Amino acid sequence: MFFIPQMLFSWTIGLLLLATIRGKEVCYTHLGCFSNEKPWAGTLLRPVKIFPESPESINTRFLLYTNENQNNYQLINATDPATIKASNFNLDRRTRFIIHGFLENGEKSWMTDSCRRMFQVEKVNCVCVDWQGGSRTIYGQATQNIRVVGAEVAYLIQVLSTKLGYDPEDVHIIGHSLGAHAAAEAGRRLQGRLGRITGLDPAKPYFQDTPEEVRLDPSDAMFVDVIHTDTAPLLPSFGLGMSQKVGHLDFFPNGGEEMPGCNKNILSTITDLDNLLQGIRSVVSCNHRRSREYYYSSILNPDGFLGYPCASYQEFQENGCFPCPAIGCPKMGHYADQFRGETSAVEQTYFLNTGDSGNFTCWRYKVSVTLSGEKDLRGYIMISLFGKNGNSKQYEIFKGALKPSSRHTHDIDVDFNLGEIHKVKFLWNNNVINFFQPELGASQVTVQSGKDGTEYNFCSSDTVQEDVLQTLFPC
Repeated sequence: MFFIPQMLFSWTIGLLLLATIRGKEVCYTHLGCFSNEKPWAGTLLRPVKIFPESPESINTRFLLYTNENQNNYQLINATDPATIKASNFNLDRRTRFIIHGFLENGEKSWMTDSCRRMFQVEKVNCVCVDWQGGSRTIYGQATQNIRVVGAEVAYLIQVLSTKLGYDPEDVHIIGHSLGAHAAAEAGRRLQGRLGRITGLDPAKPYFQDTPEEVRLDPSDAMFVDVIHTDTAPLLPSFGLGMSQKVGHLDFFPNGGEEMPGCNKNILSTITDLDNLLQGIRSVVSCNHRRSREYYYSSILNPDGFLGYPCASYQEFQENGCFPCPAIGCPKMGHYADQFRGETSAVEQTYFLNTGDSGNFTCWRYKVSVTLSGEKDLRGYIMISLFGKNGNSKQYEIFKGALKPSSRHTHDIDVDFNLGEIHKVKFLWNNNVINFFQPELGASQVTVQSGKDGTEYNFCSSDTVQEDVLQTLFPC
């Protein structure tokens, strides 16, 4: 019956050996001190005054994968540099850290699979940061624990720099949700000397509208890019990601709130009581997880995620902000740092649409159709594009009054790169039985590529009855 007091006594002595508490802060040997005062706690947005848990409790682990050990990690330790020297860590390569979020661990497939994709396109040190000892707790505590995680990452990078001569500018940290803010803490401790931080839908609760030292912001690295996929209000929409712009480049795919393929009815997923909780969790977090799925896909599909500069998603959807400006459009995801204007300003805002499944890629085109015929009609017009790399589905360009010589324009998102376009097909319908069998045609169709503004013009003198395809060739 004495084991409980004895355990508590041992735990207390152990904690005193690991850390010292001075008033309103707790200090750990190699990481420094952590305050529970403002702005870290005791504020309207972060009301609970708690310290982060100890490094031993959080147990941050660095799981190194390289091109030479793609399937089995090597555990490296900043407090034991010999583990780094004995590993496959290559000083001549870039290093990319991946940090998971709340309730997860560093061996999740999205992290290891991302590393393996990188190995297909580059020689790289890929480090999965596992902090499950600090993530699997109540959310408020986890938001404090990431400060220790970020400090551990920063300490490892400092060791790489001071002991091995590795340049922090060659480090890229990719963080999802709470992991994005852990990356920010690492960058802040390194005084912004990190090469790059990518925030994958940075967590909103306890971070939105807080001071910069608490959350991700552009000063945390030489280049900060952010993908926002779950920016709807926390209540009642369960939006878990920040709507606040916090990078040099902030991407809002599909407007940032609702991702295609995620608008499922929760009830439809509850067919098996054993999977009730998992089903609800999957639906609620679908938008939040999309950010990392887009990044994963972008590694092998660099041109399928062009972000267009625009004032709002509504303007983007209404055929505005097209094509890319002379400086070009940045690529959301892995290759965002190839953009020439990456750090010319902060909070640069970009919009794009994605697919609802598969690799999620889209290529944007502007389609303009000039009608021909003899009568005013009503209905809709459809266009399909035929390119070097394949044929698109039919896209509705306009619905309403169809008048000869009128011109209708609409932006479309095709799920693959068409390449050079060599013909288009036109179709119209009004879903009304008409015994006079009226005809309508497209005298000209212009297709413009969003990426580089290339235009393709197609012409025809034909008219067709409804539901009959008309083919137009270059003119």
